Amino acid sequence: MNLYPIWSSESNGLPGASPDPQAGRGTYAETISALLQALGVPDDYGPSRGLDLQPEATELVTARVLPDGREIRLTPEVAASWQAMSLAASADRVTLLLISGFRSVAYQRQIIERKLARGESLDQILRVNAAPGYSEHHTGRAIDIGTPGSPPLEEEFENTEAFRWLQLHAAQYGFSLTYPRFNLHRIVYEPWHWLHRR
Repeated sequence: MNLYPIWSSESNGLPGASPDPQAGRGTYAETISALLQALGVPDDYGPSRGLDLQPEATELVTARVLPDGREIRLTPEVAASWQAMSLAASADRVTLLLISGFRSVAYQRQIIERKLARGESLDQILRVNAAPGYSEHHTGRAIDIGTPGSPPLEEEFENTEAFRWLQLHAAQYGFSLTYPRFNLHRIVYEPWHWLHRR
C-alpha cells in the first residue's frame, strides 16, 4: 500500500486540506462553541459527556481508496499502524477493512444537519454521532473497521472473527475501543470504532 501525503501544515490549500482551526476569528474552541450553538447542541455537551474537544489533523496520508474514488485518510503514524495491523490480521486469515478515517468538523456538521433535516431528534443523533469538534475522527487517529460478510457500522460486527481478533491484538498496534457497551459518553456501542492512542 502506498501512503502519500495529501495535506500538511506546510502545504495548506492542497486538495482535501483541512482549514487551520486557528485561522479566522477566535480560537478553535470559540468556533466550535458557535457551531454547536447554531446546531442547538447544549453548551455543556463535551463536559457533560466526558468528551474532549478534538483538533483536526494537520497532516494526513491516504490509507485506502474506495471503489468510488473517495480516499480514507489518516495521520502518517496511524496509517502505518493500520497497515501493520491489517497485515498481521491477514496472516491470521482475518480480513480487516478500513471503512472510515479522518472526518473534518465541516463534514461532521453536514452529517448532523442531514439527520436533522430527515426529522431525527438531536438527542437521537448525538447518541450515534459526536457533535462537530468532539469526534475522534477529526484527529485522523480514529478508524472504523469492517470485515467481509458483516454490514458496515453495525453492532453485529462484534460477532465476527475480525472483532475477536481486534480484541486480542489491536492494543499491540496502539488501537483501543472507544465506545464499549454502557460507556460514559452516552454514545451507542460501536464495536467497529477504534482510536490509536500512541
